Amino acid sequence: MQNPIQPDGVRDFLAAVLEALDIPHPATVGDSEQHARVLADRAMHTVIALRAVLDDPAPDVAWTTVYLREQLATVPPVGYRTYGAPQTEAGQ
Repeated sequence: MQNPIQPDGVRDFLAAVLEALDIPHPATVGDSEQHARVLADRAMHTVIALRAVLDDPAPDVAWTTVYLREQLATVPPVGYRTYGAPQTEAGQ
């Protein structure tokens, strides 16, 4: 069965997917563990959203985009030092 994804909202959905996965890199090996946890959680929410859009015969891309962003807000990319961040921002 062909999925009739319409172009309306697809760009915004793809931007949300990129926001989910394109988080700052950890500054040190010690920051990698928290970075990996955050990225794994964000990837899980992204996979759920992608499945919702691709598996539904009539997906509501706009609703899924909003839902994905809501879920991502619960897992912000914080709690580790990031590459290139000033030392004063350590542990955000």
